Amino acid sequence: MDIVSAIRSLGGLLWLAAGVVLVVVLTRMSRKQPARHWVRLLLGLLAAAIVVTTVGAGLVFVPPEKRGVVISALAPGGYRSQALTPGLHWIIPYAEYVEYYPISKQTYTMSSSLGEGAVEGDDSIKARTADGQLVYMDASVIFSIDPTKVVEVHIAWQNRYPHELVRPLVRGVIRDAVSQFRIEEVISTKRFELEQMISDNLSRRMAENGLILEEFVLRNIAFTDEYAQAIEQKQIAEQQALQAKFVVEQKKQEAEQARQVAQGQADAAVIRAKGEAQSRIIQAKAEAEALGYIAQALKENPDLLTYRYIDKLAPGVQVMLVPNNAPYLLPLPQIQPTPTPTPEVTP
Repeated sequence: MDIVSAIRSLGGLLWLAAGVVLVVVLTRMSRKQPARHWVRLLLGLLAAAIVVTTVGAGLVFVPPEKRGVVISALAPGGYRSQALTPGLHWIIPYAEYVEYYPISKQTYTMSSSLGEGAVEGDDSIKARTADGQLVYMDASVIFSIDPTKVVEVHIAWQNRYPHELVRPLVRGVIRDAVSQFRIEEVISTKRFELEQMISDNLSRRMAENGLILEEFVLRNIAFTDEYAQAIEQKQIAEQQALQAKFVVEQKKQEAEQARQVAQGQADAAVIRAKGEAQSRIIQAKAEAEALGYIAQALKENPDLLTYRYIDKLAPGVQVMLVPNNAPYLLPLPQIQPTPTPTPEVTP
């Protein structure tokens, strides 16, 4: 309890005590009993009650989060030009009184959701874009009263400024800003630019009326059912196009992979063929060179061929048959069979 409330409470107690004493005085007088002392007490209580009540009526305390506008029957224009700052102040009792205004931050919300906005029901902002599409916006405005312009706000709006100043300003500024953008820009590419434009214009308009814009919050953007369906169909088509593109890319990769595999196989076949050809060339060269050496050896030693022929014959061959009309290619040695010994018989 602050000092002003304490003084006013004391004044109330004094008035109550004076009333009780008054009843006592009237009772004693009706019974024709002495009441002089009670009358003096009553007058003292009345005087004290009047003084304390007057002091209580003249003292006002302004909390830190508020400012006080003094409405005066004695001041020119009916009000003091300067608002009361936080603290204890004195006003002229019974000729002046104080209207308090908060300078702390306040929030005004317009929303389509029940229970969120300052107005019951759907309070979203309906606006039309540059290409004629309707959008529905939920928004919140955080603002405060300019402490230096509290008196002007009181004179112009009193306590009606949230609903009769902030609300129409926000709705009008949003509609004006949205009308400069196409629907695609509102929902995607230029949403930040839209919010910035609304914030700048709203800050300027509110400052002209004694308010300070702390923050503008664009909470949600909704569309008509028809446009929402069109957006959904467009997104489905885009997803299908992306899927088709992915399939094409996958097929391309598979074809490229198959081509690389075929190319590798072809390269391997070429390399293998080259290797085989090279091997044959080397083998042919070796055979030719060997034949050259054989020819040279036969030339130098003609009997070598006969020797090799005989050397290759099987060791057990004793008879060789040749056609009767064919000449002998080379002379065969005379082969005589080895006589078999006859066993002796002992009588």
